[in-house]
Amino acid sequence: MNDPSEAGYRADRAIQLKTATPDFLEFVGNGKRYAVPPYQRDYSWDEEHWDDLWNDILVLRENSASRHYMGAIVVQARTDREFLVIDGQQRLATLSILSLVIIAKLRQLAESNIDKEGNLQRSAGLRGRFIGEKDPASLIESSKLTLNSTDDPFYQDYLVQLKTPRNPRGMPKSNRQMWKCFEWFSKRIDSLDEYKHNGEQLAYLLNEVIARRLLFILITVDDDLNAYTVFETLNARGLELSATDLLKNYLFSRTRVAADLEALQRRWLRLIQIVSQEAIPDFLRYHLLCEQQKVRSNRLFKLVRDRVITPEHVFELMDALEGRCELYAALSDPAHEYWIELPSAKPLIRERILLRSQQTMPMLFAAWEKFEPDDFIRMLKLANILTFRFTTISNLNTNALEPVYHKTAKAILDGSAATPGDAFRILKGIYVEDRIFRQNFENFEVRTSGPGKKLARYILCRIESDMSGTDVDPETDSSSIEHIFPENPAEIWMSMVPEQEWSKLIYRIGNLTLLEPRANRSAGNGLISEKLEAFAGSRYAMTRKIADECPQEWNAAQVERRQAWLAARAQHLWRSDFDQ
Repeated sequence: MNDPSEAGYRADRAIQLKTATPDFLEFVGNGKRYAVPPYQRDYSWDEEHWDDLWNDILVLRENSASRHYMGAIVVQARTDREFLVIDGQQRLATLSILSLVIIAKLRQLAESNIDKEGNLQRSAGLRGRFIGEKDPASLIESSKLTLNSTDDPFYQDYLVQLKTPRNPRGMPKSNRQMWKCFEWFSKRIDSLDEYKHNGEQLAYLLNEVIARRLLFILITVDDDLNAYTVFETLNARGLELSATDLLKNYLFSRTRVAADLEALQRRWLRLIQIVSQEAIPDFLRYHLLCEQQKVRSNRLFKLVRDRVITPEHVFELMDALEGRCELYAALSDPAHEYWIELPSAKPLIRERILLRSQQTMPMLFAAWEKFEPDDFIRMLKLANILTFRFTTISNLNTNALEPVYHKTAKAILDGSAATPGDAFRILKGIYVEDRIFRQNFENFEVRTSGPGKKLARYILCRIESDMSGTDVDPETDSSSIEHIFPENPAEIWMSMVPEQEWSKLIYRIGNLTLLEPRANRSAGNGLISEKLEAFAGSRYAMTRKIADECPQEWNAAQVERRQAWLAARAQHLWRSDFDQ
């Protein structure tokens, strides 16, 4: 059970918001109406979410003193009774569907002449309380909840009217999911004997258990900027509203003409098909970093709001994003069609993904737009070298990188950096010099599980390729990573390495080499003297070198010596073409 105190929000004084902890009945009572913005995300909850909610309700049903917090819901007030749902639409839609299931069950009881009058009254009363009520003046029934443009027609015309859709397969995916939700809860209620013929118990389940024991942390904000700030602070998870949804809603709110809205919708759908929903904020931030030195993630919405005011601004931004979205996707996909005519980019893209070289993105946007293909490849290679030296090996503060990549991007775009060499002169400050890089490499260690395993293979394979003159692809080569001093040393190693030093040696890069899997298994945890024969017969030059030069022992001094040799190789391999 969630505790509201655990979700406390320390607001900036400039943010105007109200907080409360209403139950579901208070939330929808007193004539309140909630609207999901038209272009917000479609209904997405599935059986896992429904099951969690149902199990919580069953616990509440058994214990009248218990309460369950459904988490934070963020709304933007339009009037004292009308609100936009900024975050929480999945929960509200699901609870409304569950309410409709119970109302439908009451009508079915009445139609079966089980307490007909009583169940009709219960059905009507619950419908007015939780779904919608007739205006006493106009006698028009208004819905308490309006969903987005995809889901609301189905919600209003079928679910609210308790009509069964004739062809669910032909409906949009989210509509089908809403209907599945209705059927799923219907089956769960039918599985409980006490509700099959007892309208009073059914009404009690909704009006008392669900309505009064499910609580929310309600955060009400006064404008869209504050809504975005609260959202970022709450760090919403799962299938609720995302930062992309908030940005999208703002852009659509700036566009008024129906034809423009339709065009914007088509273009937005294409954009998220290329970039992905989750990556839009990062993509937008890197795009803006081409022209602005600092773009913080938590200030991104404010920056867009300050810049994008008119419909013309909206479409100017879309034009710019569409111009770069394919490259953004290609820089994370070595199989992208962009690289069909630039095959030399493919290994560099794989390397870029491994090194997590995202901060170089603005510079690569600019290089792609201004340089010839061969020079773009040189910049791509340089970006990886900078990342490897600065971040991977030297582990320096990455906050220093974005201002430099911004400056480089801007210089390339305005023509003041007309060649890769010109760009390197701007980047020189984040290019770790040889002496420091070599020193850092000599102390480098890497875990050989998880992401570290790929990094270790990458480094060893690059050095092996350079040493042997034969390309060793870390993704396809069949080698195993051999720990010369083993990960799980036997006691016999105590005679060679004091036990207190074991943990300091295992993951040093100087203690790692490439070895055929069968030889790796046979070498096991034995002493170096038992491994040298396998090393001598290896196809890997770096491993044969150990057999040629290593005495019948392996200790800290041997690891240091070998790691210094590897560092010299690395200094040569990960070196800029422009550092002469």
